[in-house]
Amino acid sequence: MADGTAPFRFTTTQDGATRLALSGRLDAATLAGPWPKIVDPIRSAPPAALDVDLAEVTYCDGAGIGLLVELDREVRGRGGAVRFENLKDDLRSLLDQSLLEDPARSLEPPARRAGAITELGRSTALVLDDIRSIVTFTGELTLVLPWALTHPHRVRWGDTLKAAEKTGANATYVVSLLGFLVGLIIAFQCAGPMRTLGAEALVPTVVAVAIVRELGPLMAAIILAGRSGSAFAAEIGTMKVTEEISALQTFGLSPTKFLVVPRVLAALFVTPLLSVFSTLMGMIGGYVVMAMLGYSLPFYFDQVTAAVDYVDFLQGVAKAFVFAVLVAAIGCLCGLRTQSGPGAVGDSTTRAVVAGIVLIVIADAILGTCFYYLGI
Repeated sequence: MADGTAPFRFTTTQDGATRLALSGRLDAATLAGPWPKIVDPIRSAPPAALDVDLAEVTYCDGAGIGLLVELDREVRGRGGAVRFENLKDDLRSLLDQSLLEDPARSLEPPARRAGAITELGRSTALVLDDIRSIVTFTGELTLVLPWALTHPHRVRWGDTLKAAEKTGANATYVVSLLGFLVGLIIAFQCAGPMRTLGAEALVPTVVAVAIVRELGPLMAAIILAGRSGSAFAAEIGTMKVTEEISALQTFGLSPTKFLVVPRVLAALFVTPLLSVFSTLMGMIGGYVVMAMLGYSLPFYFDQVTAAVDYVDFLQGVAKAFVFAVLVAAIGCLCGLRTQSGPGAVGDSTTRAVVAGIVLIVIADAILGTCFYYLGI
């Protein structure tokens, strides 16, 4: 003890087992020197049986537990047996929690990575499972929405209004700003090339067609996916992780009716309005550029009304309804499919945003093609 290290002593018992007696304090300071002197002989010539006597140990912290675990791993990992004798109850509890179930596992080589065919099969299975979940959820939602329309007294309108406030009213400013900037940028980018061609007066026509038919509802839907779709997934995903969804099902309540319907209805109510705000601000942004070029407001208004009419406006509103259903439904579905674990809610939120934007673009392409062949 004079040098401040933990004393130890190796002996051999009558039955041929190696006996290690430890005493004093077993901590980081006292074990710095003795550690290699204790472990190296065991590692170089592992005994068939090792008895560790701890009767004279007065203190043991994490470093001491680490030494005991290392001895156990070295001996048991090579087929030997280890016995810890004269342990105090608190030390026994710590040691039981620290010992490895299979000491040899750390000596095994790392698992080989799956091959390309295995990864392809796993990815295909995940995609098919996602498709099955989407189809199942779509069918259930298709049955529940008519139920909500025919049983309005059963709908949780308080939650619907609260979701509409978060989804619509709180997003008005960012949607308006984005629509204004998009209209301004389109007009600004078109003005130069059209001036070269002598068609600068057609800039309002381009802005009107692009904003009213496409970009107005599209920008509103993308904002909806980034703000509200992710919020729906996070809220419902948290409920899934904390087992609130299981509690609802235990009480005989349908999660779709109780949680999904209010959010989908809220999105249906506010998304067309957000689309109108985005379209209006986009037209204002286009006029700012035209005013800078010296064109008057009556000229800009006449060009816009000649380029688009109420059919084009209703076309954008119809797209907004479809986008609202897609974003709200996919957000709720990702929330309901949240797995367990600390990062599960974040994963669900990411999937909701990515899937929502992808579905918006796909639906916009399909609707645009349909409107073209219908002549509207």
